[in-house]
Amino acid sequence: MSDWRSRAARASRRPFTRSVGQLPEPAPEHSMDPRAEHLSDGGVHLERSVVDAAVYRAGHRIAGGGSLAEVYRQVPGEPGTMAWIGLYRPAEEQMLEAAERFGLHELAVEDAIVAHQRPKLERYGATLFVVLRAARYLDESEQVDFGEIHLFVGPQFVLTVRHSQSPDLSTVRRRLEDDPELLALGPEAVLYAVLDAVVDGYAPVIAGLQHDIDEIETEVFSGDPKVSRRIYELSREVIEFQRSTRPLLQIMASLEAGFGKYGTDEELQRNLRDVADHATTAAERVDGFRQMLQNILTVNATLVSQAQNEEMKQLAEAGHAQNNEIKKISSWAAILFAPTLIGTVYGMNFTHMPELGWVLGYPFAIGLMALVCGGLYLVFKHRDWL
Repeated sequence: MSDWRSRAARASRRPFTRSVGQLPEPAPEHSMDPRAEHLSDGGVHLERSVVDAAVYRAGHRIAGGGSLAEVYRQVPGEPGTMAWIGLYRPAEEQMLEAAERFGLHELAVEDAIVAHQRPKLERYGATLFVVLRAARYLDESEQVDFGEIHLFVGPQFVLTVRHSQSPDLSTVRRRLEDDPELLALGPEAVLYAVLDAVVDGYAPVIAGLQHDIDEIETEVFSGDPKVSRRIYELSREVIEFQRSTRPLLQIMASLEAGFGKYGTDEELQRNLRDVADHATTAAERVDGFRQMLQNILTVNATLVSQAQNEEMKQLAEAGHAQNNEIKKISSWAAILFAPTLIGTVYGMNFTHMPELGWVLGYPFAIGLMALVCGGLYLVFKHRDWL
C-alpha cells in the first residue's frame, strides 16, 4: 500500500506545486477552482474541502456532520448501512486516506487527484469509478462553464469528489434524504441521483445554446462582421459539450448491462433508464447543434463571398466608368492639342519662314487645324472614346 500511495502522491503533484502554509498554484484544468490547502497535520484546513460526510441506515441519516474522522469511526459494517462522503477539490492526503479506508484502486485515486479526465465508468472489483462532466450556462457572459465530478461507488460507501462548483450535490443529498425509500436502495441510488442531477443540468445549457444559435442566424443574415468569431467560439463550446454528453451514453449502457449481474433494484433500473433517455436526447441535441453551426458557418462564408463579389463588381463598374471618363478627357485633350501645336509653329518669331509672306497662309493654317481636329474626332468616335 505504501508503494502505490507514493506513486499517487507523486502523480498528484504534477499539475501544481505547493508548500506548507501557502496557497496552491492553479491546476491546469479549465474552469477548475484551486485545490484545498496542503497541510500534513490533518487540521481544520483539510476539513474545508469536506462538503458533507454522513452514515445512513435504511435511508435515514444516523451520524455525521462534516467531520471525516467521525464518519471513519463509524464506517458501516452491517447490511443496509452506507457512508456518503462529499469532497470539494480535496488535498491529496484526504484522497490517500480515503483510499486506505475504502480500498480504492491506485489508478482511480490518481485520476481523482490529478482530475481533468474524460467521462468514463470503470470497475475495480466491487467498486465503481465514474467520471462525469457537468455543465452550466452563464447568462451574463453567454458562455458554458464545464465542471468535473468523480464518484467512487462501493458496496457500502459513496465518495464524491467534486472539481467544480456545479453540480450542487448538497441539493442531491437533500433530495435523497427527503426520500428515504430511494436512499435505502444504497450507493446505487446515490449514483443515480448524481447522474440525474448532471443530466438535468444539461437542459438549461441546451436552451442557452439554442438561443445563441438563433441570435447567430439573425446576425449572419444581417451582415454583422463579428459573427464569424462568435460562430467559432460557440462551435468550440458545442464540441466541448459533445465531449461531455457523448461518453455518458456508454456509461449508461454499461450500467444497464450490469443490472442483472449485480441485482439492481427494479425501480432503480427504471430511474436509470429514464436518465439514459434524457442523456440520449441531450446528446442528440448537441450533435444537432454542431451540424447547425457547420451549416451556419457555410452559409456565412457564402454570404461573405457574395458580398465580396458584389463589392468587386461595384469596384469594376466604377473603374470602367472612370476609364470612360479618362478616355473622353484624353480624346478632347488630343483634339485641342493639334491646333495648339500648329499655332505654336506659326507663332515662332523667325524671319525666314516660307508661309509668312504667303497670302493664303492664314486660311491654310486655319484649315489645317480644322482638318487635324476633325480627323482626330472621327478616329476617337469610331473607337467609342467620345
